[in-house]
Amino acid sequence: MGDYREADLILTGGKVITADARFTIAEAVAVRDGRILAVGEAAMVARHQGAGTRVVPLGGRAVLPGLIDGHAHMDREGLKQVFPSLAGARSVAAVKARIAELARAARPGEWIVTMPVGEPPFYFDLPDSLAEARWPTRQDLDEVAPDNPVYIRPIWGYWRHTLPLVSMANSRALAMAGVTRDTPPPDASVTIEHDARGEPTGVFYESGFVPLVELALFGMAPGFTVAQRAAALPRSARAYHMFGTTSVFEEHGVAGELLRAYRQVHEAGALTMRSHLVFSPDWRGIAPDAPLAPVVEGWAHWLAGRGLGDDMLRMSCLICEIGRTPDNALRARAAPYTGWAGFNYDFGLERARAKELLVACARNGIRVVGIWPNMLDLYAEVNAVVPIRDLRWVLGHISVLTREQVARIRDLGLVLTTHTNRYVYKEGHLLKDRWGLPDEDAISPLRWLDEAGVRFSLATDNVPVSLFYPMWQSVGRMSLHTQRPVGEVQAISRERAIRAATNDGAFLTLDEARKGSLEPGKLADLAVLSADPLTVPLAGLKDIEAVMTLVGGQVVHEAAGQG
Repeated sequence: MGDYREADLILTGGKVITADARFTIAEAVAVRDGRILAVGEAAMVARHQGAGTRVVPLGGRAVLPGLIDGHAHMDREGLKQVFPSLAGARSVAAVKARIAELARAARPGEWIVTMPVGEPPFYFDLPDSLAEARWPTRQDLDEVAPDNPVYIRPIWGYWRHTLPLVSMANSRALAMAGVTRDTPPPDASVTIEHDARGEPTGVFYESGFVPLVELALFGMAPGFTVAQRAAALPRSARAYHMFGTTSVFEEHGVAGELLRAYRQVHEAGALTMRSHLVFSPDWRGIAPDAPLAPVVEGWAHWLAGRGLGDDMLRMSCLICEIGRTPDNALRARAAPYTGWAGFNYDFGLERARAKELLVACARNGIRVVGIWPNMLDLYAEVNAVVPIRDLRWVLGHISVLTREQVARIRDLGLVLTTHTNRYVYKEGHLLKDRWGLPDEDAISPLRWLDEAGVRFSLATDNVPVSLFYPMWQSVGRMSLHTQRPVGEVQAISRERAIRAATNDGAFLTLDEARKGSLEPGKLADLAVLSADPLTVPLAGLKDIEAVMTLVGGQVVHEAAGQG
């Protein structure tokens, strides 16, 4: 006898890509109590229809398991609406007009802080894309806001992946920051521009991807409050849900202020994205010669294994990187404020100290995340002391890997996250020369990883938020700048790309028994799509959207006219 309980929801008459072990294609799926009740032929699933069942005709549309973003920085998306936008201001005159409008609404002396100059999400081709082909200066801003300090923030550099970062301030803001003609830059990575008379122009250049000026010089200007972060999280989740994402893994780690925001939203019942957070430690409060083993033992009860939390909000894993730098030490002075980052800036350790930390983590069953290539050698050294193969440690943001490194990754049992938005689409054409490679085969080598049996999750890094871009990049390998494929021998099939965005994302968070495919008993996370990812022309793969997204059987996104 079958299980013919009444469903809460039935989606029927479509192409249900289950992403199960056989990559079964079904016609319908039924949901009850937040889980998949049945999936299969439409007639079979229809047996679960009752008086209270909502039935959604799919009209042939494709359905996927909810997508899982392996490196999302989801919180940043909603934060982009906190400060006024300058989007559409394609000249210095237009920027001035926007600032003048803000000044008219502000009280005298009140700060005016805006988003960067340029067009989101990437802010390409500046200042050449402005009509005057130059940045606004303090004199420009003084003209329209003489009674208010004005600061135009820089981009978060990883949106564009090109330098420099540029921010601007008017005279009142410079005075409040104590910046005069004699003020030295806070770090060698910062240039304070001066005019012919030696006076600061109000324009600041940075040669690092992570903003420093706004933290080191303009810390008195308004930043993101915890309340604003909490208010932004539901907006962020909605933006990702629009493209079928139902889970995120925040492998770059979260600091206390972001964790507080997540908790507030979750406790209010407003968290619609399954969010797996990684701990970003702040080492400034621990003496440099203090043993780390007792510290790690104290963390184990909430970081080991799957960690602490529930199916909507969970924290486990710890991020580590090798090395500490003066510029990050400067950024860390703003703590507990972290700006765009959301993670602690000073979470790196000198190599010997990092090894001590990782050995203690291995002994306590705590998973470790590293996002730079130099962590692979360190993982191997730790494995020689305490085996890590069964712990699923994470190596993220993969860029260039040799076959030998792929073999080591396999032997260490690592799980990987990709960053094709950067290392294929935006910078892939540069990596052969940058790394001195004989060819492009080692650039984001997804086929090598697949052939070695290494599990890898796709990721957006918030640039842009749709996981269909990484799917498209993994299959087509197209470069934004050269409009030719990069390392095309490393292209993977559409089926493998879908598995990376679903099965492997669940494997990344130790949740493969709970989500990542559409099978009875698993969480009812799924997306109805605007096009079939298996058959849409390749150029259209990146443009797929969700017309309906469900998390735990609840509709969290629905385009107009559905159902």
